Amino acid sequence: MSIFSKPKYSTVTVKKKDIPKDIWTKCPKSGEIIYNKELEENLMVVPGSGYHFPMNAQRRIDLLLDKGSFEEHDSHLRSVDPLKFRGLSSYPEKLEQYQKKTGMPDSVVSGIGTLEDIPVSLAVMDFRFLGASMGSVSGEKITRAIERGLEKKCPIVIVSSSGGARMYEGILSLMQMAKTSAALSRLQKAGLPYISVLTNPTMAGVMASFASLGDVILAEPGAMIGFAGARVIKEATNQALPKGFQTAEFLYEHGLVDQIVHRHELKGRIASLLRVLHHRR
Repeated sequence: MSIFSKPKYSTVTVKKKDIPKDIWTKCPKSGEIIYNKELEENLMVVPGSGYHFPMNAQRRIDLLLDKGSFEEHDSHLRSVDPLKFRGLSSYPEKLEQYQKKTGMPDSVVSGIGTLEDIPVSLAVMDFRFLGASMGSVSGEKITRAIERGLEKKCPIVIVSSSGGARMYEGILSLMQMAKTSAALSRLQKAGLPYISVLTNPTMAGVMASFASLGDVILAEPGAMIGFAGARVIKEATNQALPKGFQTAEFLYEHGLVDQIVHRHELKGRIASLLRVLHHRR
């Protein structure tokens, strides 16, 4: 018989208050918890750490262009399924899923507008749509945005955010790298400026084509930028990668990025560059 008996504990049931979803967001950089409304009012930038969360295409357009000046083009273009891709789900099913989720026909929004009264042809990639992967439609929209600049003799601004080529379209996706680059070559011969804005992440075929061909290449702080993933490169080269590899700051130090620009300063910086490059005062 034991001398000491186990104490008896009463069970207390605590009712948790119902906390609505999507009210708070945790900063990946500092661990800070920030109220979503405050985050949105600050252009999706954490006030304390300066961490830049992704922005959707429409908010990017609102950020960069003068109010009410944007005229969208090529919104009728839709992706098809030329390879009859069948994996865990079909390509048409994937497209329909993301079209409903984002309210967008594909991963790029393009059109004409003014940026501090400067006419520009703008294309913006939206990572929410299949990781902003570059397929035939997104490549066509970007190419047409460049050609529209040629036609109207105005500068081009492209905001990139992409995981790379769209595997569902195979070689047709990879062809967009050559098509967009060829259009930019024509733009360069015409003497029209192109500003490339790299956001988190800008990778693979997009980075290996139009995203890295700007007359001036700007990047948001902390953006992941590169071709292959760090793990793939490490395994292929069997070498340790340097600290900060594939970040905007690392690429700025090594000359691939011209400037790192805080989102709050982006519109003014692009306008200043265009006034110089396009001979506007």
